[in-house]
Amino acid sequence: MKRKTYLLTLVLFLLFFNGSILLITIVNLNTSLNNTRSSCLREHDFITAALAKDLNALERRGSAAESALSSLFGSYVSYYGKQNVYLALAQNSQTLYSSLPPEQKLTKTPQIPPVGQRIISTVASPDRKYISISGALPIPYDTYVFSYYYDLSEHTDSWKQMTSLLFLIGIAVSSLLAVCLILLLSRIFKPLRQISEASQSIASGDYANRLPVTGDDELAEMAGSFNNMADAIENQIAQLAEAAAQKQRFIDNFAHELRTPLTSIYGYAEYIQKAAITEADKLEATGYIMSESHRLQNIAYRLLDLAYLRSGDIIFAPVVMEELLQSVSETMYAKAEEKQITLAYESGFKLLDGDRDLLQSLLVNLTDNAIKACISGGKVNLKSFMQDGNKVIEVRDNGRGMTDEQISHVTEAFYRVDKARSRAEGGVGLGLSICELIVACHGAQLSFVSQLGEGTITTITFYNSLTSR
Repeated sequence: MKRKTYLLTLVLFLLFFNGSILLITIVNLNTSLNNTRSSCLREHDFITAALAKDLNALERRGSAAESALSSLFGSYVSYYGKQNVYLALAQNSQTLYSSLPPEQKLTKTPQIPPVGQRIISTVASPDRKYISISGALPIPYDTYVFSYYYDLSEHTDSWKQMTSLLFLIGIAVSSLLAVCLILLLSRIFKPLRQISEASQSIASGDYANRLPVTGDDELAEMAGSFNNMADAIENQIAQLAEAAAQKQRFIDNFAHELRTPLTSIYGYAEYIQKAAITEADKLEATGYIMSESHRLQNIAYRLLDLAYLRSGDIIFAPVVMEELLQSVSETMYAKAEEKQITLAYESGFKLLDGDRDLLQSLLVNLTDNAIKACISGGKVNLKSFMQDGNKVIEVRDNGRGMTDEQISHVTEAFYRVDKARSRAEGGVGLGLSICELIVACHGAQLSFVSQLGEGTITTITFYNSLTSR
């Protein structure tokens, strides 16, 4: 692209520049020739009139015009010969006198003009060109034809020298332009080359490559747009990679979750079929089979819940906050009492727009996780309040807490902070994934603040656009 642009621009310039030089020289030559032709016409008029007067004066003095014509013509030849002018006089188509050198014999004989007219033409000898003007002398000497030849050698030589000089200047200017043009194109195409290299780098997987942005012209704007595009691509690739990693973790965890109960079911079923066991052993084995089957059923129901929530089809209605928190506390009271956990709630606003069943499922899940995280004698508090004009629900516990790494994965499907404890307590690792989808369906935000050994604060923030009461 750069080479083609360079060659095309240079060729166009050379054609235009040298064509302009040639045109200027031709126009200048034509102007000079026209001026010279006009001057020659004036000189021819002057000489013919002067010759006629001289001849007339000779005749009045009684001298024969023919006898004095040679010396008279010679005086004109002597004077005009210094000006590169040659003269000729003819009578009845016969040349009487001519100052043209013998070696400058004309290649074309000038035409004889009609009486009262003049012929202007350009004639040539083997090595010269002349402006030729031929015309008869005034009456009564109109039998004489006077020819005036102006040598154009100085004009043509001067024109050739000027043309050569202009073309030499043109060559120097063209060479300078060629160098300046390659430098200019190198500067102009540098951002394009950088874009090409950066694009190839991004295509090969190096998404961190960026273009330098200098100045405030169109190229700088293009570099900035390219960098913005590269940022967007890098973010999209990172999101796709994270999504792919989450999907792979989901598949791995899901396979693991299915493998454990299926292995137990198969093992106990084979035990009942092949071993000689008592009725009590059979009841115990079938109890394990039913327990694991119930766990598989819970996983299926939770996955159905996730699929339902991803559709986002929920109906908003005013929910009384006090009643919602009370219902959640009553639902979780028995479990909290069993672990000797103090469960309390406090409502700071009256109404919240949302789906009551989903909101209750959300808070039950969060409260259940908080109770699981606490040891005997722990505390779990449910609280709703206003913050910066937004409605907020907070679930706080003083349990074992989480690390930042655990918080970053806690809403992924089948992820467990404490796998052994969660499985022993009947969890399937889908609760917080469902909670995150419920929060998203309400246009809210779910966040966690936690420290190991100090507990966790789970916050749901409902923004004004969806919670106007």
